[in-house]
Amino acid sequence: MAAALAMLLVAAPGGLSQTAGSSLGIQEPPQQAPAQPAEPPPAASPRQENPGLVQEIGKLFDKLPSVLPPLKSPSETVDDLNARAKSAAKDAGEAMSRMTKPSSMVSGRIMCPVAANGTSDCNSGADRLCQSKGFKQGRSLNTDSVQSCSPKVFIPGRQRKPDDCRTDNFVTAALCQ
Repeated sequence: MAAALAMLLVAAPGGLSQTAGSSLGIQEPPQQAPAQPAEPPPAASPRQENPGLVQEIGKLFDKLPSVLPPLKSPSETVDDLNARAKSAAKDAGEAMSRMTKPSSMVSGRIMCPVAANGTSDCNSGADRLCQSKGFKQGRSLNTDSVQSCSPKVFIPGRQRKPDDCRTDNFVTAALCQ
């Protein structure tokens, strides 16, 4: 064992030097000679694409600017808000002017004529109701419908046919001008 220790002391460059650090029990690491240039480390193999959740989210964020609309500057936003406010004020003014025209609600019972496409035309029925009360035109407020059937429907044992009954619509209230 003493021979091994002696060999160690001889092999260590400069022997064991005592410094202030070694008196405290701290030893400095031995100085090493500069290493000879060895073979360069092998080039890192190209990382294979492994599409995981993180990569897919990254791709989503790359595409995000093309999906979202471009952001406006504050002055453009204020200009848009001002244009919308002007438009809303204009529409409200027009609505108020329509409301100030004299109109009256009338009631009655006028049949809605059948239009060319087979449906009831209650707008013209409302006009007729208003004209019968001395007004120019009107808008339907309330309607009523009645199913009218041929007396043949009440014959016992008779098969009912599709054209035996029809639905009649009536305007019962209108707003006239």
